[in-house]
Amino acid sequence: MPTPVQADLRTRLQDWLPRLVLAPSFATTLLFVYGFILFTLLLSFTGSRMLPNWTFVGFDNYQRLFGLQHWQIALKNIAIFASLYIAICTALGLLLAIFLDQKIRGEGVLRPIYLYPMALSFIVTGTAWKWFLDPGIGLERVMHLWGWESFTFTWIKSNTMAIYCIVIAAVWQSSGFVMAMFLAGLRGIDNEVLKAAQIDGASNWQLYRRIVIPLLRPAFLSAFVILAHLAIKSYDLVIALTGGGPGRSTEMPATFMYSYTFTRNQMGVGAASAVIMLMTIAAIMVPYLYAELKEKK
Repeated sequence: MPTPVQADLRTRLQDWLPRLVLAPSFATTLLFVYGFILFTLLLSFTGSRMLPNWTFVGFDNYQRLFGLQHWQIALKNIAIFASLYIAICTALGLLLAIFLDQKIRGEGVLRPIYLYPMALSFIVTGTAWKWFLDPGIGLERVMHLWGWESFTFTWIKSNTMAIYCIVIAAVWQSSGFVMAMFLAGLRGIDNEVLKAAQIDGASNWQLYRRIVIPLLRPAFLSAFVILAHLAIKSYDLVIALTGGGPGRSTEMPATFMYSYTFTRNQMGVGAASAVIMLMTIAAIMVPYLYAELKEKK
């Protein structure tokens, strides 16, 4: 039988063992996530170019950043991309969720099909859609081989339409994930409430507009936060699909940050753009987390 000292030691080990196991992961996260966030913030106030330079320049990098035409183009593109991406994914995801919620046959087959694109990386998605949209080997070429010689689809080569190619690819990748979120929300609604509304004479349109959709508010909020985060950090999809071109017609803040930091040797300006992106994400995430915590309390 263990002595009281041994029992006390065993209890302490049981208490400390989870902390010891998690300590390396916690330290790594602290260093490589929050440490580098702080490092980037410091760089944005320095005159760093190809290598870090600790000469303090204040807000000069931010003034230069917002004076650059390339940054203005990136902001315009992210506004177009994010608004269309979030709106279309939300609408399409909701429609697919309502469709699957009708207890149709084959739901077990359709649901993985809709969710499959989210299992792919944005690099794979961008490369696949680049081949599909390329006029020389993709959709236009196939239509010509089938005899439709007048068919043209050259959006990916157009300065004005290339941004919408990125929207198409991103919506294809993410709408199934949004559908899963809405479907979980729909399955969590009490059927008794819906039956009572139907007994009172509510039509299907009124049922969804006045009861179902308002009850899906948490799912809408979660979808918005996730999609906004993906839109702001959209680097790999843009690089794989258009490379930021034609010209700079699909330049995004993420591609701008990489370009100015690692290829143009303007590390201070690149760090400033990264800080702006971080502040944008924080402006979305912090109110969401606050609302969630307040609701739980």
